[in-house]
Amino acid sequence: MTGDSSFIHRYIPAAQPGLPTLLLLHGTGGDEEDLLPLGRMLLPGAGLLSPRGPVLENGMPRFFRRLDIGIFDLEDLQRRSAVLAAFIREAAEQYHFAAGNVIAAGYSNGANIAAALLLLHPGVLAGAALFHATVPLEPETKVDLSEIPVFISGGRMDPLVPAAETERLAEMLRTDGAAVTVHWEPGGHALARGEVAAAHDWLAGVVRER
Repeated sequence: MTGDSSFIHRYIPAAQPGLPTLLLLHGTGGDEEDLLPLGRMLLPGAGLLSPRGPVLENGMPRFFRRLDIGIFDLEDLQRRSAVLAAFIREAAEQYHFAAGNVIAAGYSNGANIAAALLLLHPGVLAGAALFHATVPLEPETKVDLSEIPVFISGGRMDPLVPAAETERLAEMLRTDGAAVTVHWEPGGHALARGEVAAAHDWLAGVVRER
């Protein structure tokens, strides 16, 4: 891929026909390798598409700019989410996987841009697992997320994502029609085994119902 929608990335094709492609979106400071083990745990045999965030913050890759902790550059977020949407479509064409069968699995900054994809570009994702996500932005227009399954996990003691923000995101997506499952962990911002196991079970159920 070339042009504005190109990302440094890894792609691993699905081992079984019909399984979704997991779009793996890392947190601040991660790269295209970080979430490959998570993808294999979430749905063994699924295709894995793992881009590296193109924005650097003190040398750490991210998917969009922020002005301060918890304060996002909304103009950049909208532009970067559009570029990521185009990348997914181009990757589907290049690697011959179904563009309509892509489920995001994002952590922290990656979860936030996955939520932005749902809110700004409905139809790009067939579902999403959002680990420690906050409300990325409030769109000007309502979107139709009917029948889109979404898993959201949060930590009750997360210093970066207050529980109220997790609940607000869940309610926002439900209002747009998404089928939202919320899972809570007692700890902080780190990814916990319990939420990975819960997301695995959720994703297995999503695949079975298709």
